[in-house]
Amino acid sequence: MTPTGLHDAPRLLITAGPTHEPIDAVRFIGNRSSGRLGVALADEASRRGWPVRLLLGPTHLQPEHPRVVVDRYRTASDLGVLLAMAQSECDILIMAAAVADYRPRVDPGQLGTKLKREAGTRSIELEPTEDLLAACSGRRAPGQYLVGFALEPRERLRSSAEEKLRRKSIDLIVANPLETMESGEIEATLVARDGTVATTDGLMPKSRFAPWLLDRAAAAWSRAVSPATAD
Repeated sequence: MTPTGLHDAPRLLITAGPTHEPIDAVRFIGNRSSGRLGVALADEASRRGWPVRLLLGPTHLQPEHPRVVVDRYRTASDLGVLLAMAQSECDILIMAAAVADYRPRVDPGQLGTKLKREAGTRSIELEPTEDLLAACSGRRAPGQYLVGFALEPRERLRSSAEEKLRRKSIDLIVANPLETMESGEIEATLVARDGTVATTDGLMPKSRFAPWLLDRAAAAWSRAVSPATAD
């Protein structure tokens, strides 16, 4: 394994897509994330010659660049296992996946069958999933740069991003409004740990946003590891 920070091109670990939390063998709780942005980031980084591993959820999308290493997951727990295995091999982690905050609390035997329709109502008890971004922050190695995402209503976009940045103890938050989900465009605000803020010039195709974000993340990572590199 190459020590973190001791090379020119950053090694990227990117998460993308939704999670599907099963109710039974055929039903699940999910979200509308397409995975489009994470795939665009992986393709752009690979075009630059950067090593990229993409952890991709249940979406029909697939990166076009042949050098992108893809691992598939379904649930938040699946993704947590992959992150624990792969994080030590990256310099920049970009958590673009839309990970469920809750999952159904179900009997394991229920997952192997289909619940039958019955008269009346049925309730589903939810339990919290692991906070994967906080877990990644807790085991980060020196020189690793962590990028999180915040999807919020416009009226609390900036405040939620700043709060999440502090709470998760990461380096950069990409804050975008709710209408970004499933869209081919993004209007983002970047809030960094050092207090700097950058915004896109209105709506931008996700294919153009990918290099815009990678330029800024790679430059910040390079500044962070330059003292170690100089040694």
